[in-house]
Amino acid sequence: MSLVTTLTWALPHRLLSSLARRAAYSRNPRLRRWLIGTVVRRFGVDLSEAANPDPESYESFNAFFTRALRPGARVPDPDPRALLVPADGRISQCGPIEDGRCFQAKGHSFGVDELLGDAAAAAAFAGGRFATVYLSPRDYHRVHMPWTGTLRETVHVPGRLFSVGPAAVAKVPRLFARNERLVCHFDTDFGPMAVVMVGALLVSGVETVWSGVEIPRYGDRTTRKDWRGKGIRLERFAEMARFNYGSTVIVLLPPGVAELAPGLAAETPVRVGQALAYRSA
Repeated sequence: MSLVTTLTWALPHRLLSSLARRAAYSRNPRLRRWLIGTVVRRFGVDLSEAANPDPESYESFNAFFTRALRPGARVPDPDPRALLVPADGRISQCGPIEDGRCFQAKGHSFGVDELLGDAAAAAAFAGGRFATVYLSPRDYHRVHMPWTGTLRETVHVPGRLFSVGPAAVAKVPRLFARNERLVCHFDTDFGPMAVVMVGALLVSGVETVWSGVEIPRYGDRTTRKDWRGKGIRLERFAEMARFNYGSTVIVLLPPGVAELAPGLAAETPVRVGQALAYRSA
């Protein structure tokens, strides 16, 4: 187990998150320039794709990190049967949901009921498909809709903030069901679809296009919001949310709906808008 992964078992996650949040939103010019410059150099951020390519012009590190892309930098797969990759990054794992569980890494899996914080909601995805997309600090951090859907409910599940990098995924049991997360339930023309925004080390901020900041600071209990009847319908490829730092998105699909796109496997690089799966029904 890596030193960072070992340390994260004992680190004060909430304190670190609080300090990181203060730094990310700071408008101190020296701190802002140092944070942005460090990430650009260390992770090789491609600013040519950004709507605003000038790193000096962002008012805070968070504004830089959640930057928009220039028009046309991402386009949806033209096949109308294609469900889309929701985020830039790499596939962590993808495949069938077997015995109510999603594969995490060799020797590790997690229950869909744990992930969603709801056994009844999990039942709809038994035998379906899942895809886990890991976003690194270099990636575009806005999340887009895989398929057109109407928002039914969001569920904030409090938890830890382990790293979601490959080393931690390989070693921390049930990692994605341990970390703080926002579960977004959508109704679509094929049935339910869940998009789960998973927090990570130094990450506790998720914003959605329908409600702004969705994860309360240091929540201690599961919080549900009923959005039925509010008419929040998002089209395929539309922006739905953003992370305030790198993390993970998990898409859950019910059985008999779609098959994952050929060639998708662990560590496959992906970008918003490319085909994640193809409708089979």
